[in-house]
Amino acid sequence: MTDAPSRPELRRSPLHDLHVAAGAAFTDFAGWQMPVRYTSDLAEHAAVRSAAGLFDLSHMGEILVVGPQAGEALDSALSGRMSALAERQAKYTLLLSERGGIVDDLVVYRTGADRYLVVANASNRRTVAAELRARTEGFDALVEDESDEIGLIALQGPRSLEILQNLEGLTVGDDAVPGPPLEDALAQLGYYRALPAEFLGRRALIARTGYTGEDGFEIFTSPENLRPLWQGLLETGAGAGLVPAGLAARDTLRLEAGMPLYGHELGLTTLPSQAGLARTVVLKDKGDFVGRAAIESGAAADEESIFSGRVLAGLTAEGKRAGRAGYAVYDTGEGGTRVGVVTSGALSPTLGHPIAMAYIDPEVATPGTQLFLDVRGTRLPATVSSLPFYTRKGE
Repeated sequence: MTDAPSRPELRRSPLHDLHVAAGAAFTDFAGWQMPVRYTSDLAEHAAVRSAAGLFDLSHMGEILVVGPQAGEALDSALSGRMSALAERQAKYTLLLSERGGIVDDLVVYRTGADRYLVVANASNRRTVAAELRARTEGFDALVEDESDEIGLIALQGPRSLEILQNLEGLTVGDDAVPGPPLEDALAQLGYYRALPAEFLGRRALIARTGYTGEDGFEIFTSPENLRPLWQGLLETGAGAGLVPAGLAARDTLRLEAGMPLYGHELGLTTLPSQAGLARTVVLKDKGDFVGRAAIESGAAADEESIFSGRVLAGLTAEGKRAGRAGYAVYDTGEGGTRVGVVTSGALSPTLGHPIAMAYIDPEVATPGTQLFLDVRGTRLPATVSSLPFYTRKGE
């Protein structure tokens, strides 16, 4: 008789003890023990929509690409044209396989003339780093996985700007080039733009990006600086309704905003055009890149997938029973044909009715079309909807 193989020990965030003290419940996420909630999913979701929420994103991957040809190297490696980014600008892009499938979806920040920060999903960090190293060979560029040296916190919600403007110890710019007054610099920071900063004398990068559908900021700094940053933000935002928020709220927030999640809406057998991400693939005025030939020829990266030939769409329903990942979608209430599968679904906390994203046959993907979700053996009516389900005020 042999012992069962031991389970790898889960990694912990530098903020783990603070989460424990706050009463967090934890979950295994991509090899990390991360907070799933502190009080309730609904309360944390509502706080982000009405005030602000604070998320620990220590599990995310941060990979630096630096060198005189860093931009050209990334153009060859990714679906977008990173060399065209202005300094301090960010871009959502894809890492594609040779067959045109999605290896990961990324946000790339150009932080200097020859310096880029690539943010990858936690489960794909090592894959992305290895692929970037392989794809940038022959270019004068260096790829370094700095995930263990960079921490990340997300401050999201309509009052996030006000809270960050009042955080003591935060300044924009750096020792070499001091920035404008904090309040003005943050107010003028555009969406998908970033600026260098310091918190308590340590370097940071503030980006106006997020994964919730609300205004907000993502703040990169050293792991040892995360603790005072987390505590300082919670203290500053206490009177503005700021609460710590876990992965459960983050998931329902991104679902309402129609934002895809790797492993659900995105994967190696998913083509960008299926997922509504054709815009991220630059074919005009750009040289060769991994996956280009497959995209141009229409090669079916998804031929082995249950999503084969289908397109991503939204579904809305009435009542309280929501479709969940893996639930089948049919064209009629009884009998009929299976026309799709749900990839993400929940009872929307903001809208008060069930919503889902699903891959469905193109013939039934017109908004307003009635379909049926198989919810534990019962077929419930659902209506095809455009994405996103929720758009913040002012957009």
